[in-house]
Amino acid sequence: MNFENILYEVKEGICYLTINRPKQLNALNIKTISELKEAVTLIEKNNNVKCIIITGSDNKAFIAGADIKEFSNYKSKLAEDMSKKGHQLFDFIEESKKPFIAAINGFALGGGLELAMACHIRVASDNAKMGLPEVSLGVIPGYGGTQRLANLIGKGRAMEMILTTRMITAQNAVDIGLVNHICEQVNLLDFCEKLAIKIKRNSPVAIGKAIKSINSGFKYNIDGNASEIKLFGECFDSPDFNEGVSAFMEKRKPNFN
Repeated sequence: MNFENILYEVKEGICYLTINRPKQLNALNIKTISELKEAVTLIEKNNNVKCIIITGSDNKAFIAGADIKEFSNYKSKLAEDMSKKGHQLFDFIEESKKPFIAAINGFALGGGLELAMACHIRVASDNAKMGLPEVSLGVIPGYGGTQRLANLIGKGRAMEMILTTRMITAQNAVDIGLVNHICEQVNLLDFCEKLAIKIKRNSPVAIGKAIKSINSGFKYNIDGNASEIKLFGECFDSPDFNEGVSAFMEKRKPNFN
């Protein structure tokens, strides 16, 4: 696929999405959000894609926030429309049955951190810096940041990060549970690829249902246990369950489609 602001590549079941605006530190503008929505829609329909890695081009920034120049003259209606588009994209990623891994290779600020938080797993390079600086501009996080940050690190810590606009290091982020792993920048993509390979060996059906079950209690404010019971039962009607059990009994590796 050819996009203006993102790079899209599928290799051995892994899709690599790279935000490619290095001169703007990969800042998210409306066109980039639109292209990302198109790309993730294609990914969802592509049965050959089992896992997705999102990163930023160059080594300075994952995504250094939204493109402030683009919305500097907005009023409330345009701002709400922009926020809705961001929410729709990030919700789509978070609810995807295919795991998204954020390879945070530098600054992840504002909308960049919000995108990373919508992913299912986050890995940061040792030079990464993260924060939600919106209140210093007279606005608040608008792409789900107030909700996802509190879910990930707790209400108290989220309040402090947002209200003080404090930027944290990769090590801080690991310590408070904002990211899963930290590694040297030169090894970041290799590390994420190894995670993706481990994931794609497993049942796509079960992975999708596990994501839905985990999200249910956090995102939809419903009984997560009831959701788990229902989804657990549904797994037993899938070909993946038959293959997984047969492979176990026959002492071989399963061959999931």
